[in-house]
Amino acid sequence: MNTLGKDGENIAAAFLKKKGFRIIEKNYRTVFGEIDIIAQDKGVIVFVEVKARSDITFGYPFEAVNPKKREKIRKVALCFMKRQKKESPARFDVLSITKDRGETRIEHIQDAFEV
Repeated sequence: MNTLGKDGENIAAAFLKKKGFRIIEKNYRTVFGEIDIIAQDKGVIVFVEVKARSDITFGYPFEAVNPKKREKIRKVALCFMKRQKKESPARFDVLSITKDRGETRIEHIQDAFEV
């Protein structure tokens, strides 16, 4: 993972903690792929995809969460939920981080997509 990606995930985790989320796992991997952050928000399991960019020349970071990426996240999330052996409500969030000229902008998109 590149430095911007790692920094983005650390920024995202700190941001979520400040909002009261409890981080369950970071970089959860299965044969289907990876979910950047799995957290809990008031009894809801939240699967968080973090996208970070140094600028918006090639679009906003959240725009990279395309249908193919969403399908991978869905499969990984299903593996995690099966492992939990209990049912919980779940949602999919995207944290879009732009670090440009010393300024960090964070956009938290809750319920970014459905599966």
